[in-house]
This record gives sequence, structure tokens and C-alpha cells, in this order.
Amino acid sequence: MSTISPSLIDAMRRISALLQAGSFRDAHDRLEAVVADNPGFAEARRLLAGTRQALGDAVGAEALLRQALALDPGWTPTLATLGELLLHSGRAGEAEPLLQRAVAGTPPSPRAALVLARYYNDTQRPAQALAVAAPYCTGPNADAELVTQHVAALAALGRQREAVAAYRQVQAAAPDNPVAAHALAIALDAANQPAEAEQLARQALGTGYRSAALYHTHARSLIALGDFERAEAALRDCLRLEPRLLDAHSHLARLVWMRTGDSAEATATMDRALQTFANDDALWAAKAAVLQGAGDPRGAYACLASQAARPQAAPALLVRAGLAALEFDPAIALGLAERALRALPTDSSARKLMVAAQLGIGDARGSLPHCEALLAQAPDDQYLIALQTTAWRLLGDPRYHELCDYPRLVLPQRLEAPPGWSDLAGFLADLRRSLDRLHDTQNHPLLFQSLRHGTETTGDLTRTADPVIQALFKAFEAPIRGYLEHIGHGADPLRRRNHGGWRFNGSWSVRLRTSGFHTSHVHPRGWLSSACYIDLPDSMADAHRQDGVLTFGEPSIATTPVCPAEHVVRPEVGMLVLFPSYFWHGTVPFSGDRPRLTVAFDVVPDR
Repeated sequence: MSTISPSLIDAMRRISALLQAGSFRDAHDRLEAVVADNPGFAEARRLLAGTRQALGDAVGAEALLRQALALDPGWTPTLATLGELLLHSGRAGEAEPLLQRAVAGTPPSPRAALVLARYYNDTQRPAQALAVAAPYCTGPNADAELVTQHVAALAALGRQREAVAAYRQVQAAAPDNPVAAHALAIALDAANQPAEAEQLARQALGTGYRSAALYHTHARSLIALGDFERAEAALRDCLRLEPRLLDAHSHLARLVWMRTGDSAEATATMDRALQTFANDDALWAAKAAVLQGAGDPRGAYACLASQAARPQAAPALLVRAGLAALEFDPAIALGLAERALRALPTDSSARKLMVAAQLGIGDARGSLPHCEALLAQAPDDQYLIALQTTAWRLLGDPRYHELCDYPRLVLPQRLEAPPGWSDLAGFLADLRRSLDRLHDTQNHPLLFQSLRHGTETTGDLTRTADPVIQALFKAFEAPIRGYLEHIGHGADPLRRRNHGGWRFNGSWSVRLRTSGFHTSHVHPRGWLSSACYIDLPDSMADAHRQDGVLTFGEPSIATTPVCPAEHVVRPEVGMLVLFPSYFWHGTVPFSGDRPRLTVAFDVVPDR
């Protein structure tokens, strides 16, 4: 079509309003009429595809998009939409070239750049994500979601300071622009500087500028600062503007759970969104993740069972359902993993699920080729190493004992009192008061964590301004250097990364109350992990009891046969324990009135 009539412009304007309101059925019916009357109008066909997808017909949506592309092969919105649909369907190999064409086309598609950058970040290709996102993030009006991916790529490359410096320059050149202030807040948040990020986000909101992304950034910084009440309010404002923003839903569910311990209340906002967006598989999957994180894997599976039963169910949905089923029936999880891999043979999440399910049903030998394929792509993924070593253990393979030499690689050390304190006991007493202030703001444990019957801090402790906590992390430096000297060098997954340099990669504190414990787990993105004991219940002093001990070797997943713990460390106040992040580790419940207060952190090689 060379021209668009005024009546068609008016019809499309009305349809746009319906789409924004989530009235996909009405929009679909009107778009069908528009396409019938204007068969050469590629954009109407693209939008009709969007309504088909929203109504649960991904196959019909793809067919319409391919028709639209045939009508106008260079129309970048169609390239972007088709690429995004294929990517969400698990067909990354087909999606990536389409998205790249959309980014390089005329006009270039910012949406395609966002989808592609997020995909590269999610698949641990930050350099490629950076190349895609950077051209869109140089001015004061950069899209917040693209800025987020740009900053995430820089952070993954260890260049957080560069991100902050770049966005400071942008904001300084446009000091009254709330979009530029928001971009700097995103960079500061990623660099663990939440106080300044919160101030900038609040100032941007104070100008009258409103966006879901800005409310979300404000909420993230408030969470890091421990201001959960204001964070919850900001997330609700965010979701009123964008009711399908998954990250905001997940953060809100975490906060409501911390406040109430009620999974129904934690998912109430999701349920309201699902009344309008009933065919949004990603939103259903997010709800299932919350239910599973709250300790209800059967409820999580039931939440997705009908969608997963569809012949054309997306691989990501099958995997999410399989992760829930893995906790109570590995055979169901295996079937879902097999279906996901048939649809998308290269999907790493489905292959990880396959390995875990195979270990659950007793097929350790069958799991090993999948482990090797996954590790070839992500050799430093600590969860994959844990799965592989578990398979070796089940098979009696000597390589298990080489990589899981607990007596040698689990190293307890006693801390030294840092400068400014005459003895360790005095320092730990001051530290206990600082940590208790952080824990006292919470009522329930975080979702998606290993702890039970206790609380965990939300911000990265290495970034706190508290001088006592800062002194603790200075006191950790000598034991970490000692551990690296202790393990030496070699070709295995632990030693081959030991080049002397290191940095903290996240830190937190856990306060368990009576009957509290940690379920067994690993730290997938770590290298070295830790537990430092600040205060312990009296019952743990009894050498004849196992109360509160740190255990190693028991997998978090079901295995056939069962794999019990193989190594135990009895904690002592002032002890720091360092170990490889791929070691399965957990704790035994304890009794007593005094809490079990710890600090933990991960270390990764310094780039």
C-alpha cells in the first residue's frame, strides 16, 4: 500500500488503544477486518499476529508474521517481532539472524536490539550484548531497558565503574532530564551503590516523569537499602503502568512473602494480571516459580500442568514445570525435559533438567554425555560441575574423589581481630549488633533461598557503609589468599582458575532461629564459597550432637541411590570456612533460643 486512508488511520488508532488496555480479543477481531480489507498492509498483519500470540496461538502468529515479512521483507518491526516470537519458542538459531537484520535495518529496531542484548546477556555473552546495546545508550533519552542490558553487559565484564562513569557524563550533560537521571540510577544500582541510585530515581519521579521502569529501578534500590515498605509501594506503582513486567512481579512477591509468609498473598498481584493476560505463559511460569520458592512444588506444577500438556507448549514452560516436578517425581521431570529437547535440542536449561532427572531415576551413566556437552559451553558453571561429580559418585568413578576431596578442599580458619579491636570477641560482639539491625527489618525468609526458619539480608554486604562490616571483609582477605596458596594450581575446575587475583561476588548474612537449617545447595556463579560464624546457639557446643553442623556432599536433588553427606564441619564462633562453590553443602537443624548468625560470600577470579 502506498497510502493509508484517514479511515484506516482512525481504525488503527482505536486498535492501538485496545491493545494497550489488554483487550486482545476485540483488537484481534478488528485487525482481522482490517487485513481482509487491506491485504497488502504488512503492519496490520504484524499486529494481528501479536493478538494471536497473546490469545495463545503461537503457530498462527508465526504464520501471519511470515506473511507480513513476505509482503515487506525489510520492515524491521516484523523482523523484530518474528525474531522475538521464535526466541521465546526456544528457536534461537532461527531467531538470532532475524533480530540481527532488524538491528542493522532501516530504520534500526530498538526492540530487536533489546531482545538480542538480553538474549546475549542471558546466555553469558556479555561482549556481544555490549556491542548491540551500546549504540542506543549514548544519549540522554536512552531506553531504560536497553540501558539495563548495557549496564549488565559491562558488569559481567567487570566494568561497573566504567558504566557509572559513562552515565555520569550523560547525566551531567542533561542535568534536568529525568531519563538521563534514571539511566545513571540503573548503573549505580548495578554497581551496588543503592543510596545514590535511590536519590536519583526519587528526584526523577519528583519531576513528574513516570514510567514502569523508573518505578522498578527505584524499588530495587529501596530493597537494597532495606526500605521494604516503600519498595513494595514502588513496585505496585510499576505494575499499574506495566502489569506484565515479570521482574517487578517477582520482586513484589518476594517482599510480600517476607512480610506475610503467605504464598497466596505473594501471588495475588500476579493472579489479577492473569485475569487479563490469561495466555501469558511467562506470567504463569513466574507464579509457579514463586510457589516453588515458597515450598510448594506440587502447587507450582499444578499451576502449569494444563499449559504444559499442550502439544505446542514452549520449551521454557516445559522446563519450569519440570523443575517443580523434579522435587517430587523425577520421572515426570524427565518426560518434560525430553519434550523440551525435542522442540529445541540446543536448550541448555532443558538439558540441565534432563541431567538432574536422570540422576533422580538412577541413570547416572546416561546423564554424563549431557553434562559434558553443557560443560563444553559453560565450563565454570558450578551447578553443572556438581551434577557431573554426582554422576561420577553414583558410578564409583575415581574422578569424584579427585574433585570432591573434602578434607583437603574444605578449609576452616580462625579469623584475626581487625585493626581497631583488641580481641576477636569484642569485634564479633560489635559485628553481631550491626548484623542484627539488618535482620530485624524482616519477618520471613527470602524466596528462592536455601534457608528455612530464619532471615537473610538483601543487600551486598561488601558495599555497606557500616565500618564494622567493612572491617570484617578486610579480615577475610588474608584467609582467602591463604586458601589460594593452599589449593595450588592444576587443570581441574577449581585450580585452573587460580591465577592469584580474586574479588568478592556477592555477600549476605543469615540468621537462623531454632529448628533452622539450610537445604543442600551450590552457588552456580561462584568459584569459592564460604561460611563465617558470628554467633551460635549453646546446643552446638555439644560434640556428641550434630546440631547446626555444616555438611558436604548431599545433593539438593533426588538421586537413585540416595547420596548422604560425606563430610562435616562443626562451626565455632569466629571460624571462616572456605570451599569450592560446586560442593553441595547444607546445615543440620538445631535447637535453642540463641540464633545461628553467619556471614557468607562468594569469590570469583578477578578479571
